[in-house]
Amino acid sequence: MAFSFQDMVEEARLSARALIDYGEHFFNPTVRLGVTGLSRAGKTVFITALIHGLTRGGRFPVFEAYSSGRIARAHLAPQPDDAVPRFSYESHLRALIEERRWPSSTVDISELRLVIDYQRQNGADRTLTLDIVDYPGEWLLDLPLLQKSYEQWSAESLALSRETPRAHLAADWHAHLATLKPEAREDEQATLTAAKLFTQYLRACRDERFAMSLLPPGRFLMPGSLADTPALTFAPLEVPSGGQAPEGSLWAMMVRRFEAYKDIVVRPFFRDHFARLDRQIVLADALAAFNAGPEALHDLEAALSGILDCFNIGRSTFLSSMFRPRIDRILFAATKADHLHHSSHDRLEAVLRRAVTRAAARAEDTGAAIDVVALSAVRATREAQVAHGRDKLPSILGTPAAGESANGEFFDGNTEVATFPGDLPLDPEPMFNGTDAFRGLSTEAAEKSDFRFLRFRPPKLEREGTEEPTLPHIRLDRALQFLIGDKLV
Repeated sequence: MAFSFQDMVEEARLSARALIDYGEHFFNPTVRLGVTGLSRAGKTVFITALIHGLTRGGRFPVFEAYSSGRIARAHLAPQPDDAVPRFSYESHLRALIEERRWPSSTVDISELRLVIDYQRQNGADRTLTLDIVDYPGEWLLDLPLLQKSYEQWSAESLALSRETPRAHLAADWHAHLATLKPEAREDEQATLTAAKLFTQYLRACRDERFAMSLLPPGRFLMPGSLADTPALTFAPLEVPSGGQAPEGSLWAMMVRRFEAYKDIVVRPFFRDHFARLDRQIVLADALAAFNAGPEALHDLEAALSGILDCFNIGRSTFLSSMFRPRIDRILFAATKADHLHHSSHDRLEAVLRRAVTRAAARAEDTGAAIDVVALSAVRATREAQVAHGRDKLPSILGTPAAGESANGEFFDGNTEVATFPGDLPLDPEPMFNGTDAFRGLSTEAAEKSDFRFLRFRPPKLEREGTEEPTLPHIRLDRALQFLIGDKLV
């Protein structure tokens, strides 16, 4: 689409905001770290564990500034942005430690400020302010809509909905779509029905049996206060890509509401939050894709590529800091590594690296640093060797969440079990190119799936006096070293 006057106004606003931020951070070095990921990837747990580890004494041997003792103190500071909700760290920590349940998923943007007092390698005392911005990955996938017309978005959404396994999930919506004539008079009831059925289709795609990731518009799945507003009441139509909507038509009505969605939802998020980020971590639940099947893995690959394309990336310079900040470090993290034996952690990492390899190659050409890690911000399991006949299987021990099942057995949420989740392949390439298809929940019953990863409760931890216990993790310190280690030298 052509560069419009509105785009120029937005660019001016972005530059003005960047200049204000630059002035505020000149004497108070600040890193704005974006934390995002798609549904159930563990964003809330990651932030909670990061803050708790830095403020209460975590075990971070790979995080050099911390392990060497150069970080003197890390403490929370008042929320910096008056219009952004504070990340509810204390209640999330209580859920993890006292209630042994995972915190509620991210449904809106939130923020928290962490101040780190440290000593540079030359001995000078310094302070780094870390502003952590938590936002749903589904919102990130909305950003490409800014460069698309309603007609382009409709064509892409319809084409995607006709692929396996989406097609049968979209059957009710497609049946209603066939009754709609885009050139007919605008019809509120027909539009409401179309939006409702389209949203039901998106929700069905997100079910764990299918675990689809590419599901814009993101606010349809988490509408918040915008529920039932016209800005969230539209759906794709069968319209020509180069056509013009007749005035007063159903088509024109959909176009108007699609543009309203961009103005009310997407542009403010981009301007006020996303465009101000310096560093970014993208969390991905690759194990959910393994559970669901090959289609989910390919969908995750497409979603991660789309996410990376959204970032304004490149080496940060003096001028870019003043007028248009760039994200100069992006970390992709495969979460829930604790659901695998440690012998498969590097294999999980290789799967995610393969999923982002094409997009990462483009990013690295700009001078941005890209890395991939398999981690568990809070480790819910421990490892063991379990006898199986004459063999010993590398297994994991943990407490499955209530309602989880395996081999016909349902778990009550209190019983610890040993499970062998299966080995990931040494070479992930065949899983992506189709030569080594695997069976998942989208096509097979759970007992016939090649991979089955259970959901475990947070671990039972013992308090030491009045202090909260240390949260066990896998490679959280490696993530910290990549994201902010260079700022603490």
